[in-house]
Amino acid sequence: MKVLVTGGTGFVGRELVKMLVSEGYDVRCTSRQPDDLSAIAELMIGDIRDLAFLNHCCKGCEAVFHLASKVGVWGKYSDFYSTNVDATKLLIDACNGNNVSYFIYASSASVVFGGEDIENGNESILYPAHQLSNYTITKALAEKYIIQSNGNNIKTISLRPHLIWGPTDRHIIPGILKNAQTGKLVRISYYNKLVDTTYIDNFIDALKLSLLGLMNNPMVAGNCYFITNGEPIKIWDFINRILDVYGYASITKSVPRSLALGVVGLQEMFYKYFLPNQNIQTTRMVIKELCQAHWFDISKAVKVLGYKPKISIDDGFERLKKFKTQLIS
Repeated sequence: MKVLVTGGTGFVGRELVKMLVSEGYDVRCTSRQPDDLSAIAELMIGDIRDLAFLNHCCKGCEAVFHLASKVGVWGKYSDFYSTNVDATKLLIDACNGNNVSYFIYASSASVVFGGEDIENGNESILYPAHQLSNYTITKALAEKYIIQSNGNNIKTISLRPHLIWGPTDRHIIPGILKNAQTGKLVRISYYNKLVDTTYIDNFIDALKLSLLGLMNNPMVAGNCYFITNGEPIKIWDFINRILDVYGYASITKSVPRSLALGVVGLQEMFYKYFLPNQNIQTTRMVIKELCQAHWFDISKAVKVLGYKPKISIDDGFERLKKFKTQLIS
């Protein structure tokens, strides 16, 4: 089977491409620039906001894994919308125009987070009336469109992983380490609530199961599924374990929640009006994520997709330590 992976050179995409190739799939993937992944897969270099490019990419493919998106907690709405929504709609058009049968979307559990505790939340949770970032707004819009596009010609599915991490992570772990290095990583009051995380190998397994499910089980299509490790962990326990792997002390310094939200809110206003093209890593959404519980019920994915997390959090940290040792040696 020939499959297309958008965002194939990203953290998740690279691991997915390697898995698919190892299992005998004919893999094509998109990238914005040349990459050594071309040694094992057909690399298509271009802009996913270009319909002609997407038509070229989809030609001859039976399935699409749509991983490419603009991520982050800060940035212009138009930039997020063009990549996360407009490009997704064009990709669906390209799939329909090229008789692609299966469409697997990498969404995010954050599309249902509105700043309040989510404890054992399932797929019946509604999108919040007020989204907390341009990323979550546009990911939710894209997800809705993809589910609505499910039909006789194309079968669609949306996976909602939460806090994907692993040895080659480019976002969560580097962000934690950067803030630790600069002294900006502080606890928010006494909060240390449970959150879900997803080890990279488990999400890759869920992506593969989604394709097999779309091919073989009519119940799979047209639905969203939370994908996590299924073992909630206190957020600062998780952060401190990452810091420990890389030789940093645990974070004990704390600031009041109200103070953190006030200072960060002023920072957001300043950047919005005076430095609109500059990026910031800590926003009010980040503060709320550090203060609130957000963990999910994965029983739907277990029952319908046959998903079972194979790599525990403890196993994941052992792999993280081994990877760090290999880098040093």
